Amino acid sequence: MTQTVLILGASGRFGRNAADAFAAAGWQVRRFDRKTDTLATAVQGVDVIVNAWNPAYPDWAAQVPRLHADVIAAAKSVDATVILPGNVYVFGAGTPAPWSQYSPHAATNPLGQIRRGMEQAYRDSGVRTIILRAGDFLDTEASGNWFDQIMIPKVGKGVFTYPGNPKIAHAWAYLPDLCRAAVSLAEMRQHLDRFEDIPFPGYTLSGEEISDHLSRVTGRPVRLKRMNWVLLHLARPFWKLARHLLEMRYLWNTPHSLDGTRFNALLPGFTHTPVTTALASALPQDTLRPMLSSQNARSTQTIL
Repeated sequence: MTQTVLILGASGRFGRNAADAFAAAGWQVRRFDRKTDTLATAVQGVDVIVNAWNPAYPDWAAQVPRLHADVIAAAKSVDATVILPGNVYVFGAGTPAPWSQYSPHAATNPLGQIRRGMEQAYRDSGVRTIILRAGDFLDTEASGNWFDQIMIPKVGKGVFTYPGNPKIAHAWAYLPDLCRAAVSLAEMRQHLDRFEDIPFPGYTLSGEEISDHLSRVTGRPVRLKRMNWVLLHLARPFWKLARHLLEMRYLWNTPHSLDGTRFNALLPGFTHTPVTTALASALPQDTLRPMLSSQNARSTQTIL
């Protein structure tokens, strides 16, 4: 029997990759259209809701609680499972790594507190929920994330720009892998706890390690350059987003990784894409070595 998934935010990074992954696994994929759909009607006949809605940072305080309350109500109405792409904001700078489902949610900054409240709302609601928690994303196309906007624009010239301490661990997730995992968890949802918090181990990489990998992927020396945050400080009075980017800066200077114990117990046969393949997929094709470029195209087609 074909199962149906409703994707909220299907044009965004996680939503787009999730739609591809569920379709590849044989699910009927329903993409929510804000212009024509309502949640009450869109959830009819749905087994799983992927909630990939993610307002801009300045809108979180006003929109996140309301949007998720609406999703909780809709999921309750049809007894659907909600899958949430979780992040690491809930932990705060003082929580010892590796971060797991047992790590305290101790964030005190505004964005971290909003995420804490949102996750707690799902836990309190009784709706069957899977939080698949990941670090920063590597995507297969430019999608406005840290990696493609800040870090790699000058890789073709041999420069990799890093926003934080390049010597410490940082959590990363390759979106096609993350969304394949979401499908696998959706298909075993009836055997999971009512509320699941599942860290996705992904890759744990320092900035220096990424730079070394990029040198191999591009076939040329790639020099790591520290990002200058001064411009964000200067923009803060008149650009609302700057304040929130500065608020989250601590994550680039806090060593962290995600504990894969629960994930590996649930999906012991899961195969992660090699990190060089993931990085190659996230780079413009004209920056890759010709042989690796053709191999990466084939690998991406296989993955998706």
